[in-house]
Order: sequence, then structure tokens, then C-alpha cells
Amino acid sequence: MDVGLVLQTDPPARAVVDLMVRGESLGFSHGWTFDSHVLWQEPYVLYPRILERTSRLVVGPMVTNPATRDWTVIASMHATLGEQFGNRTVCGIGRGDSAVRVQGRPPTTLARLEESIHVIRELAEGRAVEMHGTTVQIPWVAEGAQLPVWMAGYGPKALDLVGRAADGFILQLADPYLVEWTIKTVRAAAEAAGRDPASITMCVAAPAYVGEDLGHARDQCRWFGGMVGNHVADLVTRYGEGSAAVPAALTAYIAGRDGYDYSHHGRAGNRSTDFVPDEVVDRFCLLGPPAAQLERLAELRELGVDQFAVYAMHDARESTIEAYGASVIPALS
Repeated sequence: MDVGLVLQTDPPARAVVDLMVRGESLGFSHGWTFDSHVLWQEPYVLYPRILERTSRLVVGPMVTNPATRDWTVIASMHATLGEQFGNRTVCGIGRGDSAVRVQGRPPTTLARLEESIHVIRELAEGRAVEMHGTTVQIPWVAEGAQLPVWMAGYGPKALDLVGRAADGFILQLADPYLVEWTIKTVRAAAEAAGRDPASITMCVAAPAYVGEDLGHARDQCRWFGGMVGNHVADLVTRYGEGSAAVPAALTAYIAGRDGYDYSHHGRAGNRSTDFVPDEVVDRFCLLGPPAAQLERLAELRELGVDQFAVYAMHDARESTIEAYGASVIPALS
């Protein structure tokens, strides 16, 4: 199982770059960033600085969306990085959350997301696509260019799209029950579409907090349940409360949710996430000493997870990253 590192692009930018470089030296395989350009710094200008100081780290957004960025720009940015550093980028993509909602705009549709996945991948790998009645192709893309596109999602229709169209699946929570349900759904969709289910990379992304004080760790990671709750609220709106289409283990906990303040998005102490109970934090996140982390990771690996991406957004960011490098990543290898 690979282990990735996910950071917010808080200033100073140099600190983000330095931490990604340190991550590679500790054995992390991927360097991911949030892509919410109003709340945090622009991530794509940081990727070349990370790539030029590393040799194997794969970088990309977790996740971008087809509403805030032109699809041809996304493809060209990745192709440009590929020309300079080889095939060391991945495009994580979804319908959009904070990047669009902070502007008062809704997430995009799954139909538009599906179209964008096709266009971005084709253009970034040098092939032609039809856009608005015009054939478009990036002529300078090098032969052999590759851009895997990994899609994030939760609901049945999104998981079906992952199985039909994406190179990888990003699930932003680490509850084994929900991991099993989503992976099975993605693989069934892939098989129905005539694809090899094993060709889809499965990535679970969630906060990990290495420490002995479980109560403090929960408080530091409770924000994550609120972030996931934004997507869950969309599912409840789409499928209805108590719908059999979506497991109650995913939807039931947002019953006490009352709005959300994006000015504290993804940050410990976000008061908009007080509705998230301890048991959800325990299910969604990895908390405790390295032995507890390894126990959950072994369970996830048995369920078919290829990568666990550590959300390092709490007061033990550096110590957790160091602990993973010293005790977790070597054990997984």
C-alpha cells in the first residue's frame, strides 16, 4: 500500500514545498494539495517547485473540479509539468465543494464531470477531442505522456461514473464498512462497462493523528466529519433521508447539521462541525499510536485500498508525518 501526503496550501508556500520534500524522504509516494484557490494559495504554481526538488514524488490536486478551471488549462498544466519532470502528476477531480461554494456557486453536474474527465485526459496525453463543435488538440505533448485522472465521490451515481470513466477512485473517509461498499460499487460499475476493475486505483484519504490522547485527537480531526458532511447533505437532498441507495452509516450523522461556515473549512476548531459525534471521527479518521494506525491500514488494504493519503491538518502535523515515516510506512513495505 502506498502512502500519500495531503496538505493545504497555507502560506508561506515555501513551508508546503519543504514539507512535501521531507515527505518524499520519509517514503510518501504522493504529494497532494487541496485545490480551493480563494481559501488557500494557488496549488499549481507550487507543483513545479516540489517536483524540481524531488525525484519520485507524484503530485496533484485532491481535488480540482471542472467549474473553477478551464478543462484545456488543466490538461495543459499537467502536460507542461510532464514535459519538464516526466509522468509524475495525477489529476484528482470531483464535482467541487469549497472552491465553488465559497463563491456562492453550486457543485457541477456528474454529466459535466464525466465530460471533463475525458477531455482533460485526452488532451494531456496528446489526443484530439471535440469541444463546442471544434476539434482541439495540444500539438506539443510528448509521446508517451500519461495523466491518470482519479475521481472523488460518495453516492451511487458518482461511484458508477468512477467505474466507467476514471483511472482511480478517491474516497475521503476511512470507515472500513463504507470503504468496502464504495469499492464494491466502483468495481461492479467497471465490470458492467467492460473495464477491468483491477485497473482502477483505490485511494482512501482521511486525517491521521498519531498520539496517545484520543480525546484531543478527535477534537483536532472533527472538522473532517463536517467537510464530508457537505457532500453527504447533497446525497440526502438527491436520494432522500433514509434512502436505501446510500448506507445510513454515511448519512445518519448529519441529522444535527445546521449550515456550514467555509471560512473555517478544513481547520481544527471549526464550530460548524460540532454536530459530528466521536464515533464518526473514530470511523472516518485514523487516530492513536502507530500500532493503531497499522491495524486500520491492514484492514483497508484487505478491502482493496492501494493508497492511504494522510490529511495532515491539525496541531500534530509534523510529528504525525515523522511518525509515519519512522513507524508506519516501513511496516507497510
